[in-house]
Amino acid sequence: DYLKQLSGTTIILKRLQSRSGLMRARLYGSSLAKGKVLLFLDAHIEATEGWLPPLLWEVKNDRTVIAAPIIDTISDETFQYQPASDMTWGGFNWRLTFRWYPVPQRELDRRHGDRSLPIRTPTIAGGLFAVDRSYFEEIGSYDPGMDVWGAENLELSFRVWQCGGSLLIVPCSHVGHVFRKQTPYTFPGGTGNVINKNTRRVAEVWMDHYKELWLAMSPSVRHLPFGDVRTRNELRNKLQCKSFQWYLDNIWPESQMRIDFAGVGSWSTSSKRCLDTMQKKEGETAGTSGCHGQGNQVWALSNSELVGAPESAEPRRPQSGELRHDDVCLDVPHRSGPVSMLRCHGQRGNQLWNYDDDDHLVHSASRLCLEDKGELKVADCDPKSQEQTWTFKKLDLMKG
Repeated sequence: DYLKQLSGTTIILKRLQSRSGLMRARLYGSSLAKGKVLLFLDAHIEATEGWLPPLLWEVKNDRTVIAAPIIDTISDETFQYQPASDMTWGGFNWRLTFRWYPVPQRELDRRHGDRSLPIRTPTIAGGLFAVDRSYFEEIGSYDPGMDVWGAENLELSFRVWQCGGSLLIVPCSHVGHVFRKQTPYTFPGGTGNVINKNTRRVAEVWMDHYKELWLAMSPSVRHLPFGDVRTRNELRNKLQCKSFQWYLDNIWPESQMRIDFAGVGSWSTSSKRCLDTMQKKEGETAGTSGCHGQGNQVWALSNSELVGAPESAEPRRPQSGELRHDDVCLDVPHRSGPVSMLRCHGQRGNQLWNYDDDDHLVHSASRLCLEDKGELKVADCDPKSQEQTWTFKKLDLMKG
């Protein structure tokens, strides 16, 4: 009855006979579409005046573009409309969780300061975009092996960029979206299992050896069934898609996912306790716990400064850089203060550490050593101190 009230518009409502999940529902809808452009929208959105032409223009200008609007926020409690910033773009962290990040200066310079021009975003949120229908079919539409919801936006984003297309956020198009605190539907088999299965399919097909970093962060996923991905791998070969390394080097060189670190692995004391985020958040203190070398205990020494053996030999010894876990770094704001986890800023300073010949992790700014005596702190360096002796166990991230 509501649809009949919308004059001047032809709307056909189709329902699947059984619950099939987001990706399969969208695949069904796109198979019925007759127009040149497909427009995907979530149900819980509100379009603003003039939102559509800017998206259609970008698709008309380049059929290999996927164009997404600025996604404004609608409160799920009051429905208050809050415009979003045009200074963020889509990315992801070590756990392959979609995140919004500041647009880097490099992209601002490419647009010559004109904030009305589209942003070449590494990923899109996935719920709202326009795409040429024939192009969408050519590049493999959605992965039908994914269930319910989750990670389909990363799969589409990686595939489009690696296979010759591009993703744009169009600042002149705004669509409001209700961001709910929790989903109103269930995930058969459990939310975590469904999302992890979907993400594993993304990693297996599109991320090459970088999947090993994600598996190190999510070790329980390694033995989770993820279905047959042979047809998706065949698609990648058919489209002659580029590597994930190319994607990081050319599309998102600022990503914390890039493995151009001196080393990625775990740091343990002589008492077999490892440096650990303790599942704490940015701004809180790090600690140590019994070593398992995965998840919260995976750290990178971010610089590519190495000492010892040449490229072909092992082990290579990391020398200095940030001690990074995803997008937070070990930081000592004050000599007598705690060892905190703060957002990595890339300016060295209080986030620069040196791994010296005595196996000490030396805080470069204070010249104090990282010490574990029940709590993590920095103290005057003592060559004989076992609590200041750290062993680095490097993860093999190239075996994938």
